Amino acid sequence: MAGAFLPPQQPMRRLGYSLLCLWPRGCVCFWRQARTGRRNVESLSLPFFFFFFFFYICLRLIFLIKTNYSNNDGSNLLVVTLVRKMKMFVVFVVLVHVSQHASAVELYEGEEFVLLPCEFPTFDLDAPSVVWSRLDLHPTTVHKRQQEGDELGDQNQLYSGRTSMMADALESGDLSLNLTKLRLSDSGSYTCTIRRGSRREWRVTDVQLQVKERFVFPSWATALLVLLAVGLIVLGGLLVHFRQYFMSVYQVEVDSGSESVQLPCKTIIHLPEDVTVEWTNNFNMKVHVYQNGLLTDEQNHLHRGRTEMKRNSLRDFSLTLKYPTDIDGSFYTCTVYSRTRTILMRKRVDLLVKVYQVEVDEGVESVQLPFQTTARLPLDCTMTWIRNEPNPLMMVQKYPEGSNQPGEQDQFYRDRTEMSKDLLETGDFSLTLKNPKHTDTGTYRCTVYNRDGDIVRGKTVLLKVKGRIQITDETINIRNRSSSTLTDRLMADQSV
Repeated sequence: MAGAFLPPQQPMRRLGYSLLCLWPRGCVCFWRQARTGRRNVESLSLPFFFFFFFFYICLRLIFLIKTNYSNNDGSNLLVVTLVRKMKMFVVFVVLVHVSQHASAVELYEGEEFVLLPCEFPTFDLDAPSVVWSRLDLHPTTVHKRQQEGDELGDQNQLYSGRTSMMADALESGDLSLNLTKLRLSDSGSYTCTIRRGSRREWRVTDVQLQVKERFVFPSWATALLVLLAVGLIVLGGLLVHFRQYFMSVYQVEVDSGSESVQLPCKTIIHLPEDVTVEWTNNFNMKVHVYQNGLLTDEQNHLHRGRTEMKRNSLRDFSLTLKYPTDIDGSFYTCTVYSRTRTILMRKRVDLLVKVYQVEVDEGVESVQLPFQTTARLPLDCTMTWIRNEPNPLMMVQKYPEGSNQPGEQDQFYRDRTEMSKDLLETGDFSLTLKNPKHTDTGTYRCTVYNRDGDIVRGKTVLLKVKGRIQITDETINIRNRSSSTLTDRLMADQSV
């Protein structure tokens, strides 16, 4: 039976060994050719290859087992062959898995380096070498490494001095490529290929590298921005300087008692020469009327002699108000009329007159309400210090024609005020208030009039007198009461 069975078994074994030894090589070569673009197998699924190769291993094991049973001396051969084929299967699975892997890397021009990843168990191969290449270049070699070291004889000159690999790359299986000083021309697809001798090679991975151009702000744009910034600063300064030309409402602040304040009213339009300019306040009182280059008589008496405008100016109608007080604090309207009373321009100015404040504690010897103005006033001027707030209105001090008239002084301030004797000569109208009390707190206004009753000087001062807090100490009274009560009790006891 054995001799009858051997003849047909021998040819089958030879045929099986021949076919099964060639199939792994064909599968690997077929896969390598497909990955390099020589054959289109991209539509074939990966499970099909695993199933096909697993079926091949099963058939191979069947033949080995059958041979082992027919020849008891081949048990060792079975084990050795099984280990070799399983090792080949693992290598093939790793190869298929790695070959399916492709990565993409994005960086900017000028970066120091980039690491293109590639791993493969080259320690299982005899005399392996690795080649990094770009198929769109000529020559295609980017970097080549053998067991002896780098082989850069056919390296593309674009990568000269810019590529490197680990010294133990082929021993460790880490075949990553280090590319330094990135350029825009480095963008492309990099292929990591393993070679075994001169006959076998495996395309392990493809890495898509994209080097983007780093945005650099152009020098001309920088210069343009600098010029634009300087222009904006200059324009802002011009707008601030000439804001009275463009603003319809303008605000002005001034201290009470100042020499003068200007209420701006300007235009960039050239107006006719026969215009009429009217300045009015919030009570619609005519502060200043300018017509045909002259001041008319329509001005109210509170502002008479204290206003002034530029003559023969057809663009600047600003009003100068002299010696402003808190009475002058309001909004003013500048209106320019044509000959037919058509309004050509109208602007508003809000005037805020800040009142000078003096604070003092109650009980001090005296306090001074300061007012210093120009010297050498006419001797026929009249001066008054009045407390206008709170009500009622009180006459604090009066000097008609330079001579003191205490008879008109309010009784509350009699013998408590004092002023300079030559105040018209020195211009010092400061008032000294003796023994200030908490009830003296209020607003005090000093006004200087000429003989016609027009205001020529003025200032307002706010006085705050802080009252003392008095706390009554009842300790002594309590002690006295206690001692007296105790004495009364003792005396009562003695009488009993």
